[in-house]
Amino acid sequence: MIDLEIYPATPDRWADVAALFGERGACGGCWCMAWRLTSAEFERGKGAANKTALEALVAGGAEPGLLAYASGRPVGWVALAPREVYVRLERSKTLKRVDDEPVWSISCLFVAKPFRRKGVSVALLRAACAYAESHGAHIVEGYPTEPNQALPDPFVWTGLASAFRQAGFMEVLRRSQTRPIMRAFV
Repeated sequence: MIDLEIYPATPDRWADVAALFGERGACGGCWCMAWRLTSAEFERGKGAANKTALEALVAGGAEPGLLAYASGRPVGWVALAPREVYVRLERSKTLKRVDDEPVWSISCLFVAKPFRRKGVSVALLRAACAYAESHGAHIVEGYPTEPNQALPDPFVWTGLASAFRQAGFMEVLRRSQTRPIMRAFV
């Protein structure tokens, strides 16, 4: 595991978010807006509009995620917020609510290619739990992939179930063979 420092995405760190996500906005112009918008809004916004939307969240003080740094360089991101913030998640049949408990949701993980498979995701997941707890959360929920075959890294943008388990999450429900709903109680 590498030595990391992890901080909320605040306005003074916007340049680091943009540098980490690069020209593609992490993947395909997403800019971590896939769960926050309806499908139509997301598709219309791919690229510049999604970047502007995420930048506005950061500039407005929302702290929509956490950044991991290695030697002062941004190398990883985890998006989290109270579940109701994520419009598409709330509409998902596979990932619909488990119960009426209030939860914070981890919607995305992104790690720079040279830093993948080095424990960055696990560190970000643990930091996300601590951050959510410091904001009053008692349950943090994630929706990782548990593929039955190897997948390209961009296809596992919600994280891998194995990383969630290493970070202390447990599976609470599975409506899809490859998509468990996992929780950490903080």
